[in-house]
Amino acid sequence: MNLDLNNKNAFVSGSSQGIGSASAIELSKLGANVTIVGRNKDLLDSTYSKLDVSKGQNHKILVIDYSVRGELKTEIDKFIAQGNKVDILINNMGGPKAGAAYKADLEEFEEAFYNHVINNQFLAQTFIPQMKENGWGRIINIISTSVKSPIKGLGVSNTIRGAVGNWSKSMAMEMGKYNITVNNVLPGSTITARHDDIVRMKSEKTGKSMEEIEYEMKELIPMKRFASPNEVANAVAFLASPAADYINGINIPVDGGRTENL
Repeated sequence: MNLDLNNKNAFVSGSSQGIGSASAIELSKLGANVTIVGRNKDLLDSTYSKLDVSKGQNHKILVIDYSVRGELKTEIDKFIAQGNKVDILINNMGGPKAGAAYKADLEEFEEAFYNHVINNQFLAQTFIPQMKENGWGRIINIISTSVKSPIKGLGVSNTIRGAVGNWSKSMAMEMGKYNITVNNVLPGSTITARHDDIVRMKSEKTGKSMEEIEYEMKELIPMKRFASPNEVANAVAFLASPAADYINGINIPVDGGRTENL
């Protein structure tokens, strides 16, 4: 199986911690040069220190706050002007805050759409010309199992994740002829800061302890445990590799069997 990413250049959003950080590390182990992106320099430095350099990889850090309108474009324009290339785009960003859809302000939907869909579109439009020129590329979106089955209490997130899922499928149909694949990884309950926030929210809402909430969540998972970020990152790294050349336009749940539909 060919998992070699030597001389490939990966751009990983939201890689300061959690799944994004783990994905950046796994891609570096396969030989990729990785640009890690996030808004917290200290956390990015921590990820950077764990990136593999045994094959002479050249890694970079970009400090960007996606939620600040215009900042992403400004920094990416500089990145491109400096001659940087991207073969593998990993779109990863923490989800909108929890809550019922009908109670969410219009601004919450607008902000989430901008952060997830518009920013993804901008990055794709920026990097796809390079991928087309090279005759090879990968776009991988780390989303959520809510793409297949909406999660109770995550109204805005369910909506936006679904939008990203269909954007991704549309891109897959358009880009396949250029040997550029576009796929989604759908994490289930994974031990991250986002997971902790959801458990805390449920605890406050129900009056149950966080331990009780986590036990109930695990009982819904056939494997009876949560995923580690690294287990999700393994799926990301595989889809980025040459071994996944003919896999395009799919959603891969990494959820221990929790999602009830195929």
